[in-house]
Amino acid sequence: MLKKKLLLLLLTSILIFTLTGCTKGTTNIVSTGVGHTAALKKDGTVWAWGDNESGQLGDGTTTNSFTPVQVKGISDVIAVSAGYVYTAALKKDGTVWAWGDNESGQLSDGTTTNSFTPVQVKGIRDVIAVSTEYAHTAALKKDGTVWAWGDNKAGQLGDGTTTNSSTPVQVKGIRDVIAVSAGGGHTAALKKDGTVWAWGWNEYGQLGDGTTTNSSTPVQVKGISDVIAVSAGGGHTAALKKDGTVWAWGWNGYGQLGDGTTRYGQFGDGTTTNSFTPIQVKGISDVIAVSAGYAHTAALKKDGTVWAWGWNGSGQLGDGTTTSTTYSFTPVQVKGISDVIAVSAGYTYTAALKKDGTVWAWGGNESGQLGDGTTTNSSTPVQVFNVK
Repeated sequence: MLKKKLLLLLLTSILIFTLTGCTKGTTNIVSTGVGHTAALKKDGTVWAWGDNESGQLGDGTTTNSFTPVQVKGISDVIAVSAGYVYTAALKKDGTVWAWGDNESGQLSDGTTTNSFTPVQVKGIRDVIAVSTEYAHTAALKKDGTVWAWGDNKAGQLGDGTTTNSSTPVQVKGIRDVIAVSAGGGHTAALKKDGTVWAWGWNEYGQLGDGTTTNSSTPVQVKGISDVIAVSAGGGHTAALKKDGTVWAWGWNGYGQLGDGTTRYGQFGDGTTTNSFTPIQVKGISDVIAVSAGYAHTAALKKDGTVWAWGWNGSGQLGDGTTTSTTYSFTPVQVKGISDVIAVSAGYTYTAALKKDGTVWAWGGNESGQLGDGTTTNSSTPVQVFNVK
């Protein structure tokens, strides 16, 4: 079982975008956390599986589940986001509900007590998108403003302070936002003019402003425009441009930037060198969605194939390899899956939604987060669930 004492860096929970991932109100159908996964069915119910130590599965227990269980007491949901050891959901009435760990006030119910079933987030309505991470949540309202609550040690709430908040606070100095993504200590937002802004933890340059200085208010990411989607990972950030190219910046210790350098390749640039400003991911084009995980990145191409790069110690790249020393500095195709319409990169695993409504997952499975009834890792996709 994954424990809350893991370092903040270990977290990522990323919004999963559909084919129109950059637009307001995009439905978040499947979301990967560290050790649990959440999925939204067509009927508006939420289902979850994997680690449940803090009640993040929402079934009223703290018992892990290796197969999907229904979240109790919630319906009419249009988006879901799995955080570190908690989960949040957006209902069609614009309210946000959350369950699981509440140590930093991330459930925003006026307490710091864990909840094993959904509680309404106080003080916010008219929400059109929600994103969770280690212990903070970010929400986009229909007026284009961003609000956040929970942990704020690195300034990731964007309110100009580093004080935790158990109620939503408005992110300062930013409007006209169309998408938001909470990462492992930082937050990123996409404005309707195609620019990207970020705030919070910046040790690895994940804010993209050319520095490694934390910022408690939004700063513009340098050297990138015409962006249509953004995803904040554990210590790096990825963006999709309207020309179908992917760009990344920040921590590249596992090659997650995809530029062909870094230690493990999460940038996809063929290196292992951190980058404080955006660099283009090599060897991939025609991308329609991107998701930044802890130390790997996944992308969906318009032909329905999934590609991934970075750390592969648990098989999260889906290329059939599993050794702890395996990683890829540039994108590799996920084997045995096609007709995909959405993808989400988690901590050591990845999930995808196919157009037939089936959910597939691969990578680490120590808490049952793949949802296949086992705790055995899989280096290729296994079928989990049907959201129809």
